[in-house]
Amino acid sequence: MLPIIYDILNTQNRDIFANAVKIYNQKLGIQLKMGLVKEVIKEIGNKSREFYEFILPPVDMYRYENSLKIVIDVPGFNKEDIKLTLCEDILSIKAQRTIDENDSDSLILNQRPSIIDKKIRIPIEVNQGEEKIESAKYENGILTLIIPVTKKGKDISIE
Repeated sequence: MLPIIYDILNTQNRDIFANAVKIYNQKLGIQLKMGLVKEVIKEIGNKSREFYEFILPPVDMYRYENSLKIVIDVPGFNKEDIKLTLCEDILSIKAQRTIDENDSDSLILNQRPSIIDKKIRIPIEVNQGEEKIESAKYENGILTLIIPVTKKGKDISIE
């Protein structure tokens, strides 16, 4: 019986076994490489999300005669998650959203920011204690603020 096994291992079956081991190792290597690629893609996603958290949200400002209109894009957040503070001429925007734990297990790529913490210097002079926001409205992911501009000084007419 032993010589038969020896003959089987020494002939073509040994080559089949070697090929099977070789194919297994190749597949294992591919799986390891794919796992590494997935990790790299995940890390790139994390870094891009951190970058966007740093530069976001995009802000537009419009100066009118008696007011300053500020339009801020904060999609994906609930109105209750957004906190605004105006201290002199610094507008602070803080927002945080939580990812559902059921979704976090199957999350493959996460580029949308979950935290926003941005401070913006507004181009009007506001004295401490006189900060006032006329209106703040959040609709369809866009936050619109109206800040009244107090006029200082006197108009001078030119003859």
